[in-house]
Amino acid sequence: MMRLQGKSALVTGGASGLGKAIAQRLKAEGARVVITDIQHEIGAATAGECGFLFFEQDVTDEGRWTEVIGEVEAQLGALHILVNNAGILGSVQAITPEDTPFESWKRIFDVNLNSVFLGCRAAIPAMRRAGGGSIINVSSIAGLLASPHATAYGASKAAVTQLTKSVAQYCAQQKLRVRCNSLHPGNVMTDLWRNYAAELERQQGVSATASIEEAAAAIPLGDFTRAEDVAAAAAYLASDDARHVTGTQLIVDGGIVGCDTFEPK
Repeated sequence: MMRLQGKSALVTGGASGLGKAIAQRLKAEGARVVITDIQHEIGAATAGECGFLFFEQDVTDEGRWTEVIGEVEAQLGALHILVNNAGILGSVQAITPEDTPFESWKRIFDVNLNSVFLGCRAAIPAMRRAGGGSIINVSSIAGLLASPHATAYGASKAAVTQLTKSVAQYCAQQKLRVRCNSLHPGNVMTDLWRNYAAELERQQGVSATASIEEAAAAIPLGDFTRAEDVAAAAAYLASDDARHVTGTQLIVDGGIVGCDTFEPK
């Protein structure tokens, strides 16, 4: 399908992993794609490999957002799709409500939440100029479930969910034809997850293989979500097929959230 023909898309954190998969799917459906990333060499290589434009960007830099949106409009004519994908998990140590360092908390919120706010704020005027658009904020099932062993991460992703609703309502009230939705992946086997499992093994002696097998066994559909599964959901939200979908949460997790059951004790 070419549902995004003639559209211009910006994907943050697009050099690798989930961001790269989303960017590839948007391009496959006809969009002209810009990826940004703080990793210059990897981002440039990915852009060359996949036929994207690449801009280096620290998503926590307020001024850089203005520059990037301006560059997208200058080179592609307009911005129709923004995927706020850039994010970090943080350390596997000191991550409970009792021992999370405040500096770690602030850094995770800066990348996972503040950058999403900055992206939404910068994109709305551009999409107003374009006559409409779709903002997709990548949250997580950690933003919908308790996350006592990823306290800051879960709280930041929950805040993204609420921010998404506020942006969606504002744009609807202003009649901007700009939709905003949050996307909630489950356990996706990317380098981020592999690195997390490896770090857990180094720091706590928990086998990386065992961590991965345990996580897979907890998924009702029986295997890890693929990056391509999440990318397909992003393409739907970006397209006119979702023209009446705004302020909602699209969960792609193999049933972890949706199949949760209450067992009376």
